[in-house]
Amino acid sequence: MTIRPANPDDADAIYDMIAELSVYEHGLQPSSITVEEIRSTLFNPESHSEALMCEIDGITAGYAVITRSYSAWLGRRGLYMEDLYFSPNFRGLGAGKALLQYVAQHAVNHQCNRIEWSALDWDQSAREFYLSIDALPLNEWVRYRLDGAALEKFAAATPQ
Repeated sequence: MTIRPANPDDADAIYDMIAELSVYEHGLQPSSITVEEIRSTLFNPESHSEALMCEIDGITAGYAVITRSYSAWLGRRGLYMEDLYFSPNFRGLGAGKALLQYVAQHAVNHQCNRIEWSALDWDQSAREFYLSIDALPLNEWVRYRLDGAALEKFAAATPQ
């Protein structure tokens, strides 16, 4: 098993796994991104995000995308993990745990005090896995999203 930082040449593999993830999530988040958009946004020098690749026997098995965050309350940096995904043939082999541990080591090495991510409420196997490594659900917090037409409308509104 090899875990490494992704590079622009990995954009095709990331794109394919995003499509698999959409199917896994029952199409809840259909993606309209292209390989070139991944290459130009994720690997842009101004990006605050990075991707990590996990390969097993030289085959791309999974990936993670992390973004730097900051806690004003704690005065410390953190990481937000947008994706942690493995193709079905590579699940149950310990690779997900290894990749998440790599992210944890990355966080500690960069003086981050936490990693946060989201899981679908129906994904019991993911939730059980996260609990098994002592990650705790943040039940007191509700995640919000403003996107698409609602984002455009709010951004264009005159402040009152």
